[in-house]
Formats: sequence, structure tokens, C-alpha cells
Amino acid sequence: MFMRPGLVSVSFRQLSVPEVAAAAAAAGLSCIEWGGDVHVPHGDLSAAREAARISSGLGLAVSAYGSYLRLGAGKSKGPSPASVVETAVALGAPVIRVWAGEKGSAECSPEERAMVVEAAWELACLAESAGLIVAYEYHSNTLTDTAASARLLLEEPDHPALRIFWQPPLNWSPQERLEGLRAVLPRLANVHAYHWRTAQDRRPLEEGTPEWATYLEAIRNSKKCPDVLLEFVPHDDPALLPQEAATLRRWLDASPCRGGVMKSG
Repeated sequence: MFMRPGLVSVSFRQLSVPEVAAAAAAAGLSCIEWGGDVHVPHGDLSAAREAARISSGLGLAVSAYGSYLRLGAGKSKGPSPASVVETAVALGAPVIRVWAGEKGSAECSPEERAMVVEAAWELACLAESAGLIVAYEYHSNTLTDTAASARLLLEEPDHPALRIFWQPPLNWSPQERLEGLRAVLPRLANVHAYHWRTAQDRRPLEEGTPEWATYLEAIRNSKKCPDVLLEFVPHDDPALLPQEAATLRRWLDASPCRGGVMKSG
């Protein structure tokens, strides 16, 4: 088995769903994570089914639903969990990506953290009943901003349908990133791939080959087989997607999995 190369649709918010899917297929990618902010809005089941139809027609699997739901943020600040799950089902997405709150772990009070944990449990129960998985995004200014906090967040609810997306934090050294990845490998869902110096300086993926080789080796040795999804390209230029996808496909062709994709339950 191999890790599937894919694309996060928010990489090209300026493109339509058919344009994003066509670009991904032309670049030789295998799957797409559709975003809930532009391409597949929460509660728009017609848009979700259409994205699923277009993806399937081009031979692309739906990897995940990037919901951008912030757990613990309150009902007035985002879509309802039920709406997110319903949209993911219509899309045919096996995984729902969410953000763990509105603050970093150092700024979050125990009460605020408890709200995120409760919301995660509730959403995971809804998702599990629909045969889906919920995955936190490894992201700054949320409760997954450190390896210790992310690991604890996975353990606190300890729900079988809770996982995590991993991506290399910008302000960490390569060794810190690798250690952070290893800390969450038992609950890894998918991976977002990029090579940036800063959020404004997005470098070609090829320049990150030595560093990413260590990450992919750690994943391979863990017997996980996640989808690895390109998130953004230099200058947000769709014309650069083929070369970025070629780099990712070459990496993954050299990194066969030793196990299958982790499922809920």
C-alpha cells in the first residue's frame, strides 16, 4: 500500500470546484480534501453532492472535509456540529477536520479547555454514528499548538473516532517537528504537506525533500497509511501545482506503507 497524494481545496480558493478537481486530476493526484469555507459550505448538501460527483468523475477520492469548525467556540460562532456531519456524509468524506478551540494552550483556561474537550466528544459521537472520524488540525493558536497539548487533547476525551491531522509548525525546528509528529502518530489521520520559511514565503516542495524524508520514514515505520495532501503552493499559483504534485508523488512512491488506513472503532 502507498500513501495517497492529494490536494487541500483551500489551496485555490479562487477556483471553482470543477477547476480545483480538474487541476488535481491533471497533476496526477489521487484525492481531495474539500473545504467548508468556500467550495462546500456547511449545510449545502447539494454543493457537497456535486463536489463528490465531480471528484468521482475524475477518478479522485474525497479524502476529508475541512470544516473549519472551531470546537468550544460557542453555537453563535460557526456551523452546528450536526450540519457539519451531514455535509460530510453528503460529500462522502471519511474524515472531518476541525480546529481545537480559539486560543493557544498557554492562553487557554482550564474551563475553556474543558469546553473544547466536551465539544470534541459530542462531535466524535455524532461522527461515529455516521461512520466518520473527527480529526483536529495541528495548528498554532489552538490547543494543538504543542506536542504535549495535542497528545493530551487526544487522550482527554479518549474517543475512538478522534484523530489528528499533522503538518510541520512554522516556528519549530525540524527535530521539534519530528518529535511532535512521533507524539501523535498513534492517532494520525492525514498529513498536510508544504515547505515554508514563513507564511508569506512559501517555497517549492522540492527544497524540503531532506526534511520530509524523515517525516515520511517515521510515518511508514508507524504502520500508518495517511493521505498526504498538498496545502497551498508558492504564490498560490495553480500553474505550479503539477511540479509540486510531481515532487509529492515521487516522495510517496518511495515510501510504501506497512499497514492500512486507521478507521474509527
